[in-house]
Amino acid sequence: MFEHIDAYPGDPILTLNENFQKDPRANKVNLSIGIYFDDEGRLPVMQAVREAETAMLGEIGPKPYLPMAGLAQYRDAVQALVFGADGPARADGRIATVQTLGGSGALKVGADFIKRYFPDAQVWVSDPTWENHRFIFERAGFTVNTYPYYDEATGGLKFDAMLAAIDALPKRSVVLLHACCHNPTGVDLTQAQWEQLIGVLQTRELLPFVDMAYQGFGAGLDDDAFAIRELARRGVPAFVANSFSKNFSLYGERCGGLSVICDSAEAADRVLGQLTGSVRSNYSNPPTHGAKIVAKILTTPALRQSWEAELASMCERIARMRTTIHAGLAGHVPSAMLARYVDQRGMFTYTGLKAEQVDILREQHGVYVLRSGRMCVAGLNDSNVGPVATAIAKVLATA
Repeated sequence: MFEHIDAYPGDPILTLNENFQKDPRANKVNLSIGIYFDDEGRLPVMQAVREAETAMLGEIGPKPYLPMAGLAQYRDAVQALVFGADGPARADGRIATVQTLGGSGALKVGADFIKRYFPDAQVWVSDPTWENHRFIFERAGFTVNTYPYYDEATGGLKFDAMLAAIDALPKRSVVLLHACCHNPTGVDLTQAQWEQLIGVLQTRELLPFVDMAYQGFGAGLDDDAFAIRELARRGVPAFVANSFSKNFSLYGERCGGLSVICDSAEAADRVLGQLTGSVRSNYSNPPTHGAKIVAKILTTPALRQSWEAELASMCERIARMRTTIHAGLAGHVPSAMLARYVDQRGMFTYTGLKAEQVDILREQHGVYVLRSGRMCVAGLNDSNVGPVATAIAKVLATA
């Protein structure tokens, strides 16, 4: 019956992470998977999460199914955080929001919805992008293409080429964009560039799908959402996926959201109904526990303040690790390659290392980064950043 089924090659990131776990070396360093670790190399439990979850233990009760759209308080909190509590689109009721299984679930629900109502559309993603973007949309039945994005020579953005390519797309093409902390390159658009791009999206009647998995890890909670709020302000129809895995350190709880900016409250009501249909056909309804934690924190002033302060300190630690490895590599790395450690932002940096150099870094020095050269800067700490810099310098010296 199943002889025609080929072997699954595995996800490159998760497979590399599994290989890291099997590595017996005590001095190994995992800079592959997109997870924030603290100074001790541990997955943190944020104080606000600890307090909210502890309080919830005193309120244990029945656990019924949530509505297909998810927990109402959570959905409203998602909208307020992503679009701004006083955003005009929120006030007008023009945003449809559902709770999803993390950011990946938001992408999948959105992909299914778009395939049903825009069956002839094709999807365009940045070159490069997170591997799962292509996988999710291809599995939903889309042809997935790329637009220019990363400039390998400079470690920056090919903005003019990106804008020209998007300006030439057919009407109602789906353009997948990263709101902030671009994965995998760490290269973001400026606000002025976003304004220019949004003008093209609006004029060409394209359908942006913005993925925001790292709100708060770039320029701050509000600035990281600039592109999304500008789309809403201009009344540009758009899909927005967001995730709380990183900024709440709630990876296993799968807390995410999918929002759609619509032209009217009436349209948003219809879209919401069909989004719940997409949820129903995928996983029926979302889980309760993580959503209650997030909702409690975002709607309780003291917990919200604690969360924002700790998130800011996490962001500052990443910036400090960027500065530290930059200093450690000075004199060992060409200046163009060195600058990207501090010019790029967020959890990831494209180091400029070639696949063969990455293999040597892993095999001889126990430092794990993706073969694309992507490094998760959030995996660095005061104990390992020096050895990592030394290892990279040695690899480059013998290349």
